[in-house]
Amino acid sequence: MYQWRKFEFFEEKSSSGSSKTSISEEVTGMIECCSSGRGKIVLGCNDGMVNLLDRGLKFIYGFQAHASSVLFLQQLKQRNFLVTIGEEEQTSPQLSPICLKVFDLDKMEAEGSSKTSPVCVQILRIFTNQFPEAKITSFLVLEEAPPILLISIGLDNGSIYCIKGDIARERITRFKLQVEDVSDKSHASITGLGYKVDGQALQLFAVTHTSVSLFSLQDQPPRRQTLDQIGCDVNSVAMSDRSELIIGRPEAVYFYEVDGRGPCWAFEGEKRFLGWFRGYLLCVIADQRNGKNTFNIYDLKNRLIAHSLVVKEVSHMLCEWGSIILIMSDKSALCIGEKDMESKLDMLFKKNLYTVAINLVQSQQADAAATAEVLRKYGDHLYGKQDYDEAMSQYINTIGHLEPSFVIQKFLDAQRIYNLTNYLEKLHEKGLASKDHTTLLLNCYTKLKDVEKLNLFIKGEDGGIGEHKFDVETAIRVCRAAGYHEHAMYVAKKAGKHEWYLKILLEDLGGYQEALQYISSLEPSQAGITVKQYGKILVEHKPSETIEILMRLCTEDQELANRGNSNGTYLSMLPSPVDFLDIFIHHPDSLMDFLEKYTGKVKDSPAQVEIHNTLLELYLSKDLNFPSISQENGVGEVNGSITRTESKKKLSEEKKEADKEKNRLERLEKGLCLLKTAWPSETEHPFFELDLAIILCEMNAFKEGLLFLYEKMKLYKEVIACYMQAHDHKGLIACCKKLGDSNKGGDPSLWADLLKYFSELGEDCSKEVKEVLTYIERDDILPPIVVLQTLSKNPCLTLSVVKDYIARKLEQESKLIEEDHRAIDKYQQETLTMRKEIQDLRTNARIFQLSKCTACTFTLDLPAVHFMCMHSFHQRCLGDNEKECPECAPEYRSVLEMKRNLEQNSKSQDLFFQQVKSSKDGFSVIAEYFGKGIVSKTSNGPTDNLRSGSVASNSGF
Repeated sequence: MYQWRKFEFFEEKSSSGSSKTSISEEVTGMIECCSSGRGKIVLGCNDGMVNLLDRGLKFIYGFQAHASSVLFLQQLKQRNFLVTIGEEEQTSPQLSPICLKVFDLDKMEAEGSSKTSPVCVQILRIFTNQFPEAKITSFLVLEEAPPILLISIGLDNGSIYCIKGDIARERITRFKLQVEDVSDKSHASITGLGYKVDGQALQLFAVTHTSVSLFSLQDQPPRRQTLDQIGCDVNSVAMSDRSELIIGRPEAVYFYEVDGRGPCWAFEGEKRFLGWFRGYLLCVIADQRNGKNTFNIYDLKNRLIAHSLVVKEVSHMLCEWGSIILIMSDKSALCIGEKDMESKLDMLFKKNLYTVAINLVQSQQADAAATAEVLRKYGDHLYGKQDYDEAMSQYINTIGHLEPSFVIQKFLDAQRIYNLTNYLEKLHEKGLASKDHTTLLLNCYTKLKDVEKLNLFIKGEDGGIGEHKFDVETAIRVCRAAGYHEHAMYVAKKAGKHEWYLKILLEDLGGYQEALQYISSLEPSQAGITVKQYGKILVEHKPSETIEILMRLCTEDQELANRGNSNGTYLSMLPSPVDFLDIFIHHPDSLMDFLEKYTGKVKDSPAQVEIHNTLLELYLSKDLNFPSISQENGVGEVNGSITRTESKKKLSEEKKEADKEKNRLERLEKGLCLLKTAWPSETEHPFFELDLAIILCEMNAFKEGLLFLYEKMKLYKEVIACYMQAHDHKGLIACCKKLGDSNKGGDPSLWADLLKYFSELGEDCSKEVKEVLTYIERDDILPPIVVLQTLSKNPCLTLSVVKDYIARKLEQESKLIEEDHRAIDKYQQETLTMRKEIQDLRTNARIFQLSKCTACTFTLDLPAVHFMCMHSFHQRCLGDNEKECPECAPEYRSVLEMKRNLEQNSKSQDLFFQQVKSSKDGFSVIAEYFGKGIVSKTSNGPTDNLRSGSVASNSGF
């Protein structure tokens, strides 16, 4: 023990500024016992007085607790109670003068009393007939659940009297414990007691001069166990903060647990007093050689003497207010307090005792920041001594509290890269590394070419990548830059960084097939994202496999087996092929293949309009050989023996051109087929953008497609315009036959356009004109005069072309004129007859000779009614309607209704013009309107307007 270093971690102090002070003179008696707690010190004297002192050992008050002497006392912690044992005046020889009192220090006697004294709540006789009197050698009180107390009183005969219960209400039980045989009374005295509470277990240590015993008080009766056959004197017993029993003997200090003796410390010398304070062992040791007493404070964990002081004769030792108080036999007192941690560490740093400082802060459970600061200073000290390995071990212990850049800066030198690597590894293990730290560590591994450590860091024993002890993207980036592609891919795969995995695989390693397999293993949503990102490269090198993956993503193949059926809702949740169009930017042939497969598999895709638009553009495009990625990034041909291979190249180019033209024709056929299938006859609108389709057909001179679209849109004039542009006379006439038949919903005016086209052609087309005239004559589309005027514009046509047509038309017109003359004569004759009848009605009387009623056919008698139409009726047969003939009224009403309708039609100009426009002969419609009297010239306007020839404003139909 002489090797233990001594330090001054404690200092003598007092409230008055001096380390030594004296007990107040108001304490007159000799101090027999003392106790502390609840911020005060209690002294028991031989005159029966109990005195209370405050923090500065100043007298508070005193009171007469016992008549003679106070032998033992204890200040309770949970309640402000004081338990004392003292001598009273002996009133009877049979009664012992020793009694136990309990004082409530919070309650004082009534104001009428002469002295200040707390209330004594209970007085008990210790010795009774069942518990014979003996000398009391030790005393201890345990506060169980208030108000229950357990009082143990040790006697010189080896017995322990125990009193348990509510002392104040005298609800108590007494029992006796026996430690030693009373035959050897000189060594049976109880020198010390100690309680150990462990949950429900309550145990009592009892020490004599020759033994250490343990009583299990939870057992009934209490069970005794001898722990050791050695003991100690009075005042050499204490309890540690871990409820260990401590006894002091001249040769050593012993610790005891409930299962026996524990560690012992060989501190030589007679132990006058023993105590425990905040993890320190307190000893007052008498040196027999010089007769001096030394007060030592031992730090057992760190194996050092925290304080050592030569003192006078000590009579009592207490701990209160965070200090150690030694009361001397001459009533002087010494207060010793612990220095703060900073002062102790400064003291150690000055002596370069960093190891002691570290042990000190760890043993006293200082906060982590303080510990780290000590470790940092120790590391700086070792670094200054160029002990880099040991310095780094200290810096590693500061991780989490010391800024890593402070350490890293010190070890950036290439010669210390091993230390730096070690520090960065520990930093990552604790999950405190940043992206820069990960970068630095991986760079260290790559510089050292330590593949084994790199494997351990990246892969780990348990695949610890899921714990994210480092920044994943940083690790991938550094490994990739250093050429460790396998490690970078491992990290990316484990961390789910699919884009990084594929980036390395495709751009660095060229593993296209492996990339496709990896994409196939991903979830559909993630696979779609990766294909969008890297699809261009995959299509460049593995077009068919890429298309296969896209088909699985965009169709229901993977779910059909599980779902059992397909529905539109699920289909709408699948990725659309439109989302992947951009990856085929340099490979339109692959795009065409993909879209054809998709449309062949999925018939009702939500994106079918966009898909059909794209397919149309591909089908109708003149050239599909767009530059690929490799061609765009590649270099030109190297000059070689071009002359020798010129003929071969020419043949090859001719073959390529032939194949190219063949491919174009096939695509045009597919385009026309798509136009027809995407615009079924039963739908009004096509499943593609109509304007776009027309533009594509026009741009690529796709005549068949244009003709189909114009025909579906009923733009018949645009259809024949296409034939006119191509000068396809045969096709033009065939088209007019198909589209110009009014009986089939066609437009007969197409023949007129066709005739005009031939008249403006400027070449001999007699055969075609004759055929056109046949259909114009059949459907009576144009008047002959218009036909002649139109054909007169073509100087290459002779009269023989229209000779037969004109002859037939003249003959037909002549017949019509004759028929019109006959109709005129008939109408004139009928008109004259009507006028004569009207004149006769106006001027001559009518004779009614009917003898029967027209209605009932009975003989006509009066009263009778005769009408000008020569019908006669009984008045009774007419009823109330005597103004019109029942026989002629319906015909008359129909005539009036017809007249009203004509007058109404005369106000509807739109109807008139519509009839004129839709009629083959508009002039006949106008003539009909004039003939029916619908059109009449009326004027209510000013005369000057009529004279000027302007039409009156109210002229109408």
